[in-house]
Amino acid sequence: MKRKIIFICLLGILGIKNMQSQETSLTLEEAIKLALLNSDESKIADTKVNTAGYEVKVAKSKRYPDLKIAGQYQHLTKVNADIKFDTGGQQNGAAEPDISSLMLGQATASVPIFTGFKLNNLVKASKNNYEAATLDAKSDKEDIALQTVNDYVNLYKAHKTVALIQENLKSAQQRVKDFTAMEQNGLLARNDLLKAQLQESNIEVSLEEAKKNEKILNFSLVTTLKMPKDTKINIEDNNFQLTLGSELNDSIQRSDLRALEYRKEAAENNIKVAQSKYYPSISLMGGYVALDIKNALTITDAMNFGVGVSYNLADIFKAKSDVKVAKSQAEELQHTIDMVQDKIQIQIEDATQNYNLANKKYDVYLKSEEQAIENYRIVKDKYDNGLVDTNDLLEADIDQLQAKINLAYSKADIIQNYYELLNAQGQINTDVQ
Repeated sequence: MKRKIIFICLLGILGIKNMQSQETSLTLEEAIKLALLNSDESKIADTKVNTAGYEVKVAKSKRYPDLKIAGQYQHLTKVNADIKFDTGGQQNGAAEPDISSLMLGQATASVPIFTGFKLNNLVKASKNNYEAATLDAKSDKEDIALQTVNDYVNLYKAHKTVALIQENLKSAQQRVKDFTAMEQNGLLARNDLLKAQLQESNIEVSLEEAKKNEKILNFSLVTTLKMPKDTKINIEDNNFQLTLGSELNDSIQRSDLRALEYRKEAAENNIKVAQSKYYPSISLMGGYVALDIKNALTITDAMNFGVGVSYNLADIFKAKSDVKVAKSQAEELQHTIDMVQDKIQIQIEDATQNYNLANKKYDVYLKSEEQAIENYRIVKDKYDNGLVDTNDLLEADIDQLQAKINLAYSKADIIQNYYELLNAQGQINTDVQ
């Protein structure tokens, strides 16, 4: 029996440790780092940068020489060969050769010398697109960081809501217990007890809804961060103290805007690529040929070299449309840059006002909490002295709960609006060590 009790105790201890291992305390900075390292969106952004880097290498490789090697073997049927060589006027009475096969080997090489500046501009365009992809990835990661902040803040709000409602539920349960005793002793009307019980039931329903929201938000965040699905994230109140009152600067470092500027430069490079069709192409060429016609002719070490020039006259007319398309794309990007610049200014102004408002709300809700607590104390004293009814007491209790929730939310809103302002200015740090 004693061994059985010890065994059960050990299982209980292991169970507690297992439950504890599923809980983790996570700061906001740690959550952002995990999102930038592990989230699928972050990996997609990095992959796009890698793809743009490979495209630069592809563009550069077009400068390299083309080297081709070819070989042929052909079996010939009956050949009627009329081979004529200069024999100095003497007739050769030899029999006609038996030609039955042909072997040919070729090696050719060509190096582009001039392509109407096409290759250089292709390389420049690919480099500009790479820079744009790098900045787009940084902008995407800033959005990922902001979304992580929003998820983290919402989870914090859910935690605080559950904690405050649980605290309020305890008070409501104690009130029902006290009212029940008073009603049984004839000191309280039945109707007042029912009102307290109804409030208790409403608080229980609110608590279950808050727990449900907390679980959903927790699951969403751990999924984004690629943490074990059964992980429960604990958020401490001191995680929201660092940013309060932090200084902000007015510098704008929007990666998405800089990415558009690089794409416009790439579009201007593409205009020159389209204009390259107006010029001829010049290449340096060289090769080697080996030929063997059985019983007739053998050629070896036939080296050749020279310069090749090609010019498609039809491109003079066809290239006009390509140039117009490229110029139109560059013009479209310039208009997009102008539009984005205006939107950024509006976004920064909106984020600034929201951040200032969040700070003001915090100051107001801080006073409101003190007022609600004091109001409940006064109403409770009056109720105990029979000066107010049960409705006033329950209403003061709800006001006190709401004031505490408002204060907790306002503290979290400061963090959220702070990061939204950083995102609008392009100042969220996405560098992960």
